[in-house]
Amino acid sequence: MPSPDAKPIVLIVDDSVDVHRLLTARLKHEPIELVSATNGVQAVQLAKQRLPATILLDLDMPQMDGLSVLRALKDEPSTRTIPIIVLSGLQSSQDKVTAFELGANDYVTKPFDLAELRARLRASLRLHHLLGLLSDRADLDGLTGLGNRAAFNKRWAQETSGNRRYGTPLSLLIVDIDHFKKINDTYGHPAGDEVLIGFAKLLQKECRETDIPCRYGGEEFALIMPSTSPADAAQVAERIRVAVAGVTWPRHPEHHVTASFGVAGVAQTPCPLSAEAWLEAADKNLYSSKKSGRNRVSTSDLAAAPMAKAG
Repeated sequence: MPSPDAKPIVLIVDDSVDVHRLLTARLKHEPIELVSATNGVQAVQLAKQRLPATILLDLDMPQMDGLSVLRALKDEPSTRTIPIIVLSGLQSSQDKVTAFELGANDYVTKPFDLAELRARLRASLRLHHLLGLLSDRADLDGLTGLGNRAAFNKRWAQETSGNRRYGTPLSLLIVDIDHFKKINDTYGHPAGDEVLIGFAKLLQKECRETDIPCRYGGEEFALIMPSTSPADAAQVAERIRVAVAGVTWPRHPEHHVTASFGVAGVAQTPCPLSAEAWLEAADKNLYSSKKSGRNRVSTSDLAAAPMAKAG
């Protein structure tokens, strides 16, 4: 993932060296990084590697022409949403229609006006930025700012795949805020939202940099813990349990909130369970904590016999 401070990349695709020189000279004061490709095959490879924010694409190129490049980029999931501005000497209506039907976002005919091209490029970069924001928001929970269920599902699939392949330690923590409905019923939904937001902040503060906190749903949260044995994950869970029990909430200072925790993981071995069964194991431990009186941590080493730890 690019750094937030990184300049957006603009890929120029043209078989004319003079076009590359002209655009490099005229766009040098724009806050962008220019990358050049002189043929279609190189353009597709660079687009996949660098994931530019916009592509300036010539149509009339030998071997692999611009329309073929367009097809290849729109057929590839990683490059499908990259805005593409066609720069071409081909001025027929059919060429333009074909380019737009294949997924081009804009079409500028040569010889082009540089001021106009600069304005169109800036508009394209704004579009790319907005698409990125929408993509990020799609994986965020609107209330807490943590990853949502979709983000959890995606990362959990990735992390369990890594565990199966390399046997690296991995643990999953599922948390449920105790008697949350009572908070809403007694103090109102704003108080409930305050607890959810506050718990999310506490979760981010108490977990490690490598951990992945998500709002699993309702008053449930999940913490994916890469490179972490179940015993170490239980220690983190205990730290979070103690921290949340010690919070004084402004809307109900007399009422202390507690949470119940279920941990399931493995250390230095591939987990014998599927990703779904692993999640169920953590959820069963959460249920065990709640059934045993709440405000406690229950843990299983999935490569050994289950164990339980009371808070």
